[in-house]
Amino acid sequence: MCLCLDWNPSATSITVGLSDGSVSIISLTESQLSTVQEWKAHDFELWTASFDIHQPHLVYTGSDDCKFSCWDLRDSPSKLVFQNTKVHKMGVCCITKSPHDANILLTGSYDENLRIWDIRSISRPINESSICLGGGVWRIKHHPSTPVLILTACMHNGFGVVKIDGDKAELIETYQKHGSLAYGADWQRGEQHAEAKRKKSLVATCSFYDKLLRLWIPQADVYQ
Repeated sequence: MCLCLDWNPSATSITVGLSDGSVSIISLTESQLSTVQEWKAHDFELWTASFDIHQPHLVYTGSDDCKFSCWDLRDSPSKLVFQNTKVHKMGVCCITKSPHDANILLTGSYDENLRIWDIRSISRPINESSICLGGGVWRIKHHPSTPVLILTACMHNGFGVVKIDGDKAELIETYQKHGSLAYGADWQRGEQHAEAKRKKSLVATCSFYDKLLRLWIPQADVYQ
């Protein structure tokens, strides 16, 4: 079963995480899809697989086996760059590279922690800090234009907006108007003219069992 996917920055290939712990790299040429690589990356379900948007030959994976891994696609099969097996206490649900800072990467886990990693050393992350959000961190979305703001879907604890300053993270707003598991979340994206930038950000969130989509505007003053 395909559990997750991510486009590379040039939109020419897709990384797919599979339920047996494998990763597939799929090439897209015109209207044809073909498997370029596939390898066994983890022991259990692979919940997240994402390209490094600054170094697209690197792919990050996370799994129910609590492992956070990085792979180099320049080798075939892909070479393991690093694998952290000790920090996440439960399965790794999501991994995302900051579009604003090439050194920062975030992970979310069933253990309810959002973690901030400094990856200036390609062999392994050299620093890690975390904040507990009170629910499994299933999705992480960077604000499209404000580098310090992160939107999170926290499963049993609704949605949260986190402000990150260096390796410090603070939960500045929560949204609890969904009736079931908080799963999907994203900021409004697209071109913003000068007047629109002065307005507060619009957020879309969705929940699992009740199939509910909500649009809302975070109220914290930091959005001004």
